[in-house]
Amino acid sequence: MKLVLASDNKNKLREFRTLFENFGVEFLSKADTGFTEEVEETGETFAENARIKAEAVMRATGLAAVADDSGLCVDALGGAPGVHSARYTGSHADSDADRYELLLRNLGETEERGARFVCSLCCAFPNGDILTAEATCEGSILFAPRGANGFGYDPVFRPDGFDRSMAELTMEEKNAISHRGKALAQFKQKWETYYDHQ
Repeated sequence: MKLVLASDNKNKLREFRTLFENFGVEFLSKADTGFTEEVEETGETFAENARIKAEAVMRATGLAAVADDSGLCVDALGGAPGVHSARYTGSHADSDADRYELLLRNLGETEERGARFVCSLCCAFPNGDILTAEATCEGSILFAPRGANGFGYDPVFRPDGFDRSMAELTMEEKNAISHRGKALAQFKQKWETYYDHQ
């Protein structure tokens, strides 16, 4: 079976291929199908954006499509940057450091630093069926960036139960607790159940 990942992110593609290697599923990138359009993310939640992307790619390619939307939600900022995590500074072209430095400036010296990473997954099938999964990684925002691993907001996010930032964890440690790792595990379980009932 062929599935399209509604992303051009090579790391995500590798992650999905590894996860589904024993399921007889061939994961294609958007580029593999010739679909080059950028899908506009107009949803107000991660789940809505994941579904918008999955359905758009499924309709364009005629194949089942999987999309994810993820980001960081900070309590003291009313849930921001949320669905705007990748364009928090107003531009996709800005660096990860530009985004987390703005986040730190907006938080200032406040002691309330609770936050979570959220990942929503959606798989849209041509027959109209939808599979979804969502998971979080709870933690808090540090006062300064630490660590060189990871990407995005990892250097300023300390997951609960650790005295290190996400960017100071090994890949194995991160995958075991990350929002994406947990959402993928949940999605894989739902996929197995879905195909058992086909």
